[in-house]
Amino acid sequence: MKTFIGDDFLLQSEAARILYHEHAKKMPIFDYHCHLNPQEIYEDVRFDDLAHAWLGGDHYKWRVMRANAIPERFVTGDAPGREKYDRYAEIMPRLIGNPIYHWSHLELIRFFGIDDLLDPTTADAIWEKANAKLQSPAGSSRSLIQESNVRALCTTDDPADDLRWHKALAADATFDVRVLPTFRPEKALNIVDPGYAGYISKLGAVCGMDIRTIDDLKQALAQRVAYFAEAGCRLSDHSFGSPDFTVWDEAAAERAMRKALAGETPDDHETAAYQSLMMDFVGEQYADHGWAMQLHLGAIRNLNTKLYRVFGADAGGDSIGDTITAASLAALLDRLAVRDKLPKTVLYPLNAADNDKLAAAAGCFQDETAAGKVQFGAAWWFNDHYDGMIAQMKSLANIGVLSRFVGMLTDSRSFLSYPRHEYFRRILCNLVGGWVADGMAPADYDLLGGMIEDICFNNVWKYIGLDR
Repeated sequence: MKTFIGDDFLLQSEAARILYHEHAKKMPIFDYHCHLNPQEIYEDVRFDDLAHAWLGGDHYKWRVMRANAIPERFVTGDAPGREKYDRYAEIMPRLIGNPIYHWSHLELIRFFGIDDLLDPTTADAIWEKANAKLQSPAGSSRSLIQESNVRALCTTDDPADDLRWHKALAADATFDVRVLPTFRPEKALNIVDPGYAGYISKLGAVCGMDIRTIDDLKQALAQRVAYFAEAGCRLSDHSFGSPDFTVWDEAAAERAMRKALAGETPDDHETAAYQSLMMDFVGEQYADHGWAMQLHLGAIRNLNTKLYRVFGADAGGDSIGDTITAASLAALLDRLAVRDKLPKTVLYPLNAADNDKLAAAAGCFQDETAAGKVQFGAAWWFNDHYDGMIAQMKSLANIGVLSRFVGMLTDSRSFLSYPRHEYFRRILCNLVGGWVADGMAPADYDLLGGMIEDICFNNVWKYIGLDR
């Protein structure tokens, strides 16, 4: 059976169709937050087969496979790729309503020209056709990126990384896509993690110093921020659950670090004091370098202890956590703003109950230094679906300024995930086109088309500073 994804998929009005086909569709992609491996891009890796390209490292797919009682051997285990793929094809008809159903079929159409529904009856033909491309020059990682009209992308990188692959890519004139690092000091801020002391030792070795105090750590992180800036970095990234940035206690922050380096666990007050102090410091560093600071908020990690013990982090055991308090977020942003050290900031809530709260908070810290300086960011992770994207954009439109939105990102480890940008763009055009159809916006396609093009690409290109 042919898929339901035609030219006008998700476009429910004439205005939506005009906005998508004449404006959104032609825009290039700047994937400003992803988890692709820069070494794999530099080496232009090939994939063994569709299972390798599609299922490897994708915890979205792992979760739905487990929900359908697929044995772990066919999810993350040692089963042959074809057998994993067959089990995925087996459950695909069960996934109607989940965004993976849409994403998977979009990926088959856009990359492989396959417009059949995936199920056990079509699995053989789809496997053969997809593998034929993946094993050809057109199926390499670089080719897939270029085919998707990607102009630039930002990976996610640890401060201790030497960025050798980013430097090699920057020097490679044969690849015209800019691949920039993102500074993510997650391990330096997660002071309750059992691996904290070992990580601080590693960071110190990279910086050529012994890190024993918060001042030492600040010196090391400042050194690495400068190093990343030299390699073209324009963004930082942070992920928190429900942090309390209202706590400001320098003595408690120092105690937290001493305890953690000694293998002890800081208490909640000490942890909050440490994170508040360090986020204030790195935020100022980002402002001084003209970077944007991304804050991912509301995740609760590794709920399934058994799963975590066997497979580690990022295996599909994370979930939506509690919301951040308005006072906590305001404390962090305000401390920086009063010193004129608040960087451009993108706020991503994992708990949709935070949508209006974050959109409203963002509006309190706008200024003349950048249009949309503090962004209410794209629907993230468990919100990255039809309803979640609409809810995020409606909150932004109602409370902020939708036309300044920096748009979509993949947040993905897969080279096949770029149709998620198309998915977002169709939903965006359908939302705005619906306003036209309902008489809530003018049928001025120069005006609205320019807005759509800005959200799809132009805004983020300027926001990150790649227009200069």
